[in-house]
Amino acid sequence: MRAESPRRKHLYEVDILRILTFVCVIAVHVVSHAASSGDVGQNGFLILVHFTREVFFALTAFVLVYSFLLRPRPLAEFWPRRFLLVALPYVTWSAIYVVADWLHDPQGTLLSLLPAFWRDLYTGSAWYHLYFLLVTMQVYLLLPVIVRLVRATRGHHRLVLGIALAVELVIVGSYQYFPALTASFNHYSRIEFWSYGFLIVAGAIAADHVGPFLAWVRGSRGLIGIITAVGAAVSLAVYAINLGLGQSPVKASTALQPVVIVWSIPVALAFLAIGTAWADRRVAGSRTARLVDTASDRSFGIFLAHPFLIWVLLLAFDGWLPRMIPSPWLSVVLYVLVVVGTVLLVEILRRTPLSLALTGRPFRSRR
Repeated sequence: MRAESPRRKHLYEVDILRILTFVCVIAVHVVSHAASSGDVGQNGFLILVHFTREVFFALTAFVLVYSFLLRPRPLAEFWPRRFLLVALPYVTWSAIYVVADWLHDPQGTLLSLLPAFWRDLYTGSAWYHLYFLLVTMQVYLLLPVIVRLVRATRGHHRLVLGIALAVELVIVGSYQYFPALTASFNHYSRIEFWSYGFLIVAGAIAADHVGPFLAWVRGSRGLIGIITAVGAAVSLAVYAINLGLGQSPVKASTALQPVVIVWSIPVALAFLAIGTAWADRRVAGSRTARLVDTASDRSFGIFLAHPFLIWVLLLAFDGWLPRMIPSPWLSVVLYVLVVVGTVLLVEILRRTPLSLALTGRPFRSRR
């Protein structure tokens, strides 16, 4: 059943999901840099927070399809606006990271970086998190196909979800356990949309059933909590099995593996359940409502900039921070510093004409 309201309503439930997922994204990147590759405990924590990319692509598809179904727009209008909000920050931050890395370790001239910069743009490898924007733009490009699939399969969405999940598990299972089968494109596994196909389809179908779906989430918070706890236990058990198979802690906790795909479902539902509780109690204009609205607005800019803060903090003063703070406390301290520093940086950037290029949000001058 489709949502019957002809008008688009802001889904405050989604704001909470977005914020909580970004909180976990920072945790993934902080721990990945602060913990040693052989740290079994901290890499075990990573398998519990490595769901972020899957949840984000589900959220992206959900928001796009929700908006498009309620207020269809010509693609000639949709694509330029959407691509501007992502492609411009993508190119800008790719250039920033490439130049910063060159300044830290100059090799050749700045002009000689141009071929490498073009390759980085094509592969999303200017910095380790920018592939996300590349896949996001693929989802934008595929929106007409996604919407047509959702419309054409109404009445059979459960079957579609089952097929999409099965295909996804085979793909990421090959990445994790049988890499020789997909050797020809393993290098690009994280930057191609098919590595996240199930979550994209799931987000799109959820948008087509937004009313009943959110009502179910509201009425099933206890069940979702139980499923989430079980999912966490299963994820840690699979991590232990991977270690037993001889995989390194880093490999055993990687994001593109079957258990993370499955684990991302209860996590997304749990975050959305928290979001429904917030939306039900939200008081428009209150201090808390303004804080959540601001955090949601700033989240994309924080995603773009926070790896830069991690890099700077770990290198500053000849690596003073990692030399002085032992593991695992380094992860905790670094996380706090990165969150505070990035929030302050994005607050400044949002108030400059460079806001669109650096935060993906238009600059609005204030008197």
